[in-house]
Amino acid sequence: MKKYLLAAALMSTGVISHAQSSVTLYGRQDVGVAYMSGIPGTTGGGSTSRISLESGDWGTSFWGLKGTEDLGGGLSAVFRLEGSFSTATGALGANGDIWNRYATVGFSSNQFGTLLFGRELTLDGDDLWAYDPFAQSSWSSGSLVRGRNWQDSSNNISYDSQNYGGFSVRGQYSLGNQTSFNNGATGNGGQLNDEGRSDAVELKYNNSFVQLRVLYDEVRNVNGGLGDTTNGVWGSSREYMAGGNLILGPVTLNAMYDGLRSSGINGAPTGIPTTANQEYGGVTWHATPAAQLIAAVYHVNANNGAGNATIYTVGGSYNLSKRTLLDIQVATVRNSKNADFSLEANLPGNADNPLPGHSQSGVYAGIEHSF
Repeated sequence: MKKYLLAAALMSTGVISHAQSSVTLYGRQDVGVAYMSGIPGTTGGGSTSRISLESGDWGTSFWGLKGTEDLGGGLSAVFRLEGSFSTATGALGANGDIWNRYATVGFSSNQFGTLLFGRELTLDGDDLWAYDPFAQSSWSSGSLVRGRNWQDSSNNISYDSQNYGGFSVRGQYSLGNQTSFNNGATGNGGQLNDEGRSDAVELKYNNSFVQLRVLYDEVRNVNGGLGDTTNGVWGSSREYMAGGNLILGPVTLNAMYDGLRSSGINGAPTGIPTTANQEYGGVTWHATPAAQLIAAVYHVNANNGAGNATIYTVGGSYNLSKRTLLDIQVATVRNSKNADFSLEANLPGNADNPLPGHSQSGVYAGIEHSF
C-alpha cells in the first residue's frame, strides 16, 4: 500500500511542477490636444471651432490582465480581461463597464489554435487596425462608417486557428441568450445596436511582403433584423471586407474595401441608408526605426440620400522609446450636398457633425505610453 501511495504522490508532484502559469498586467495611455473646425454653432447655423484635451485619438486607452497556465501536451488555459478608459477624465469606457473590451477564458493549443468564451471585440474591430494606414485612430476607417466596425460582442464563442503556410482562419459567434434564435441580449454595451446576435468569419494570409484579409460578418439589432429606421446600416448590417498590405522595405501600402448591406428598411427616412461602400488606401514610410510618416484617403458612398464623403489625412509618430511615442495627425472631411459625415465616428445628426454639405478639419498632437 505504501508503495502505491508513494507512486501516486510522485505522479501528482510531477503534474504540479510541470504546470506553469503567468499573469501579466498591461495597458496603454493615450492623450493629446485636438483642434477641430466646422462644428455647427449653438444656434444650429454657421460653424465654430474647438480646442480640447482628448484621450484615444491616436489609440484607445485601455488596461488589462492576461494569463496562461500550461496544462501539458501543448495545451494551455488562457484568460484576458481588458477595459477602456479616458486618460483625460479617468472615466471607464462604454456604459461604465470595467471589462468592456475583453472578458474571455478558454484554451490555446499549439496544434489546433485557440478557443475562447466571453466578451470580445468583433473581428472587424479586433483586426482592422493592422490594415488601416492610421491603425484605427479616431479620424480614420471608423469615421465614414460611423463606428460600424467598432462593434463588440458579448455571450461570444470564438476560434482562431494556427498558421498553416501563411493562412489562418478566425470565426466568431455571439449567442443571443434569448428564446428566439435571431434576437440578442439587450443592455450589454454594444457600440450602436445594443447587441443583437452577431457572427463573423475571416481568412488571412501573411508573409514577409504581403498581408491579405477577407472578412464577412453580420451584426443584428435586438429584433434579429439588419438595419433600422434610426441608424440604418451604421447600426446593424452585413459587412463584406477585402484588402491588405504590401510591404516594400521601409514603405507599406494599404488598400481596403468595406461594403455594408441591410436586408431592406421599411419606412426609412431620407438619409438613413440601406447600403454603403467605403474604400480607402494609404502609404506608411518608416523613415527611421523611430519615425514614421503616413498619408491616407478614406471615401464612402451611401444610398437613400445619405450622400458621400472623403477624408484626406496625413500624420506620423516618433518613438521616444520602445514604450512611448509622440504622434500628430492633420485631417479634413469633405461632404457631398446632403452628407454630414464628421472626422469622428458619429451617427447622423450628432451635434459635432458639420452641417450637411459642409467640411470639417482638425489637427491632433499627443503622447502615447504602453506598459
